[in-house]
Amino acid sequence: MLTTEIPYKTYLGEDELPKAWYNVRPVMKNKPAPLLNPATHQPATLDELSRVFCTELAKQELNETDEYIPIPQEVRDFYKMYRPSPLVRAYFLEKALGTPAHIYYKFEGNNTSGSHKLNSAIAQAYYAKKQGLKSVTTETGAGQWGTALSMACAFFGLDCHVYMVKCSYDQKPHRREVMRTYGASVTPSPSDTTAVGRKILAENPGTAGSLGCAISEAVETALNTPDCRYVLGSVLSQVLVHQTIIGLETKAALEKNGVTPDVIIGCAGGGSNLGGLITPFVGDFIQGKNNCRFIAVEPAACPSLTRGRYAYDYCDTGMVCPLAKMYTLGCTYMPAAIHAGGLRYHGMSSILSQLYDDKILEATSVKQTQVFEAARLFARTEGTLPAPESSHAIYAAIQEALRCKETGKAENIVFGLTGTGYFDMMSYQKFNDGIMTDYVPTDEEILKSLSRLPNV
Repeated sequence: MLTTEIPYKTYLGEDELPKAWYNVRPVMKNKPAPLLNPATHQPATLDELSRVFCTELAKQELNETDEYIPIPQEVRDFYKMYRPSPLVRAYFLEKALGTPAHIYYKFEGNNTSGSHKLNSAIAQAYYAKKQGLKSVTTETGAGQWGTALSMACAFFGLDCHVYMVKCSYDQKPHRREVMRTYGASVTPSPSDTTAVGRKILAENPGTAGSLGCAISEAVETALNTPDCRYVLGSVLSQVLVHQTIIGLETKAALEKNGVTPDVIIGCAGGGSNLGGLITPFVGDFIQGKNNCRFIAVEPAACPSLTRGRYAYDYCDTGMVCPLAKMYTLGCTYMPAAIHAGGLRYHGMSSILSQLYDDKILEATSVKQTQVFEAARLFARTEGTLPAPESSHAIYAAIQEALRCKETGKAENIVFGLTGTGYFDMMSYQKFNDGIMTDYVPTDEEILKSLSRLPNV
């Protein structure tokens, strides 16, 4: 029997669901650098951003003054279908590790999309519908974002066109069928349906694609389709704001149990779940209200924070999107076809990049076989099969717990379990069969891509 006052799972009541998202930029001492117009290299204006994004979302992208942004009632009502999500104490993982640390995870896989992505998808679909648009386009890596957006668009009656990174399109056919079931059209990227896709294919025959490629195709389609806008599942500041529903709920649940976190960990691709989890705590850290450590965990095959350069770069491979100052491997970098498809992005959120540059955020990179070893241990002890992306955070949480075992300190470790891995069985099969391999890019590969950074 568990002899502790802290419950196994903590659920907040419906009345405790946050009424506003959190925006950390007003309290940051060093603000993220502005997005730049790709043609003029001048700060992008609201009018320019509104040609690509919904107007209200463009406003949120530029908002550096409001610490809290009200959540529309229609979005809150939708959230109530699956939120608040549980904060779980990983007692059995703790026991297996023999650590004095207390490990908690915020579980975001308790909805049909299987991940945290629905938190922003429903918000972006709401604003598109409110603006009177008929359709939206987007990209997706592993498929969680595309699934979430197809669900949200079905709810609001919007057409949805998803460009899915080719290696994930091939690896995860069932994920694309969920999108199609919700009414979305799904195209493997790069494709011959857009000018930028044809250009990328000509320059990189046989490429497995990347999120940067898919973004370019989705933006081109949006710009050439009446009553249509592009929506993005990560990287942008607006997306991190929507995802703070995760961190706000985590904060409330910890406070409910009298727990003060020492370490908070998240996987990092473009930064949406990590930023959503940590920024409510980062805001307190900046204001001297906590002394927490924040750790980003990225794949060794796509190490934008740990091996990238802090510079202005295009957000997409086709170089049609605004430029963002971020830690980047270069927009032409083509990551290996690792199984954590949602983390195969060449850059990182401008907010998180600035926090990393300010030494508020730490970062580490992990090989995929190490990631799946951590996933297997978690599945065997905690009973949930985690997504490959989420398992990066699990790996780092285990390492922190083992550190506590050496020091004897009973630290409180929190990580984001962003989704489930039940559509990733091909990946688990390769791991279980012992044929999964690791790929770490050489310095020469990264420098070649970085040499093409725009001169800003």
